Amino acid sequence: RRIDRLLNADLSGLPPFLVREGGLNSGFMIAHCTAAALVSENKVLCHPSSVDSITTSAAKEDHVSMGGFAARKALAILKNVETVVAIELLAVCQALDLLRPLRTTVSLERVHKAVRSIVRHYGEDRYMHPDIEAVKRLVVDGGVLAAASPVCTTTEPDPKRQRT
Repeated sequence: RRIDRLLNADLSGLPPFLVREGGLNSGFMIAHCTAAALVSENKVLCHPSSVDSITTSAAKEDHVSMGGFAARKALAILKNVETVVAIELLAVCQALDLLRPLRTTVSLERVHKAVRSIVRHYGEDRYMHPDIEAVKRLVVDGGVLAAASPVCTTTEPDPKRQRT
């Protein structure tokens, strides 16, 4: 939904599909469709494996046989989420570019700079897969967190803090 809110000119006030020459360029339209399809796929993959119970080991075990499948589904979901996050980051950076000379928070400006250091602005359509993969790598390798963390608080629990 966040990507849609950026791409929908009626909601964002930005050029449709985050590209100045719409009609000639499709902008982030196809990347948005990709993200939406991956999110929908994740909804199906989230169906619990445990509801598909097949007994094994002389009817003594049924959960064990589903464990491997559940793990494979979880890995597929993770990979899909990485791609969706990469697409969303690219869309956000494009939106920020289109809103210049306005600035956002220090942490988001740092993330924008990190993304733009590996992927250039979309002035016109181009094959997006290499850009999506590059930003996905930035996310997975911790580059986005590293860019934002000097000015953001960490989400890691404080080891000195006692649980109540």
